[in-house]
Amino acid sequence: MSETEERSLFEIVVQFFQDDDWPIELIEGEQAVRSKFRSEAGEWACYGRVRAEHHQFCFYSVCPMRVPESQLPGVGEYLHRANYGMTIGNFELDFSDGEVRYKTSIDVEGDRLTEALVRQMVLANVMLMDRYLPGLMAVMYGGVTPAAAIAEIEKH
Repeated sequence: MSETEERSLFEIVVQFFQDDDWPIELIEGEQAVRSKFRSEAGEWACYGRVRAEHHQFCFYSVCPMRVPESQLPGVGEYLHRANYGMTIGNFELDFSDGEVRYKTSIDVEGDRLTEALVRQMVLANVMLMDRYLPGLMAVMYGGVTPAAAIAEIEKH
């Protein structure tokens, strides 16, 4: 019997967060966890969701600020520029409410999920949100063009 058959995908995800000392909250009625991440760039909500019937795990970092309606076009351009060439995950923008989030995900059908895979997904996720959050704020509130914000971030 494989590890995934012995332990559910959700149990593996929860075990990673517990072993890594993340303060998590289990979301009642769902196979999902909620947490927060803090860095020099800011603090934001995170959540992970298991879609057991599809053998998938998704992890999201949610930008702490909603995009003002007037800034949606510029932020949309910024996020498209950021997404171009990304190999792990992507930014998403909900044009109806201004929510921005970064998503990493994995489909393990025919294989198994491990805590090491969860770790890689989660850390890549929060590090990329951390890297691009200052540029996002500069576009939303600082009058910086999307191209200039991306150029500044990607030169480092």
